[in-house]
Amino acid sequence: MRAVFLDAATLGDDVELAPIAEAVDEWVCHDHTPADQTLARIQGFDTVITNKVRLTAEHFAACPAIRQVAVTATGTNNIDLGAAARAGVRVVNVIRYGRAAVAQHTLMLMLALAGRLLDYHRDVQQGAWGRSRQFCLMDHPIMELEGRTLGIVGYGDLGQGVARLAEAFGMRVLLAARPGQPLQAADGLPRLPLEKLLPQVDVLSLHCLLTPETHHLIGRRELGLMQPHALLLNTSRGGLVDEQALVEALTAGKLAGAGFDVLSEEPPTQGNPLLAEGIPNLIVTPHCAWASREARQRMVSLTAENLREMKAGTLTRWVV
Repeated sequence: MRAVFLDAATLGDDVELAPIAEAVDEWVCHDHTPADQTLARIQGFDTVITNKVRLTAEHFAACPAIRQVAVTATGTNNIDLGAAARAGVRVVNVIRYGRAAVAQHTLMLMLALAGRLLDYHRDVQQGAWGRSRQFCLMDHPIMELEGRTLGIVGYGDLGQGVARLAEAFGMRVLLAARPGQPLQAADGLPRLPLEKLLPQVDVLSLHCLLTPETHHLIGRRELGLMQPHALLLNTSRGGLVDEQALVEALTAGKLAGAGFDVLSEEPPTQGNPLLAEGIPNLIVTPHCAWASREARQRMVSLTAENLREMKAGTLTRWVV
């Protein structure tokens, strides 16, 4: 097996890549690969390892030696899966590496928004507490999570992790059925059509993959179905939400807050509606929910396991 890793630096410089190197016969490792160099770098290899570098129909057509792609992430929206399937290229991703990190980050966003953490911190820094005649500030409404309803879109490993933590806070958990998904309960949790779930939730958390079917899954219509006091969390993929519609909802007071770890373009070199100043009760973090060292090292180990099974012909779990 001859492998090329196109963007190893996306996993950080504090993880040990030896398990991947030991899983293949030969490999070349690049820290980053610009789009205009991708084709040249994958020529002659049978295995491509990538985190975020895009692989298109052009790449598969020009490189018939490629037999498999190992994605060092759960999301595969950077791979043209249809073109890969037509070219006979198998694609495998990594799952169940970041439950603890992503669930923790999701709850951090939820708690910060519900408690108006950034607003109160800013007030203290700007001297509002010192100028107050009261022993405390109560200018921003605080939401107690106990007894509230959390809606989860995408009940895979990450959604399950968030559900368990939310239940520890005394929240009721409902699952969303995306279009075409059966209304089947899971782990005793009811599953409702998205349009019926949205009016019931106090917090909505997104944990599904970005596909053509889920692009802008939460748009102007869906935001309009949510309660004005509700919070929206997205630690999955930015394209799941119509970002401009979200800004309008937050600015107009039709939604109480949002916490996003992802944007539709990353990094946001062209700007983004969610990065504008003055949007109330919005927290944006730089796609770091998954990035604990433990999770990243686990990702390396799971990628190496995928590669070993590819080489042995025993891998049975493929995306395509």
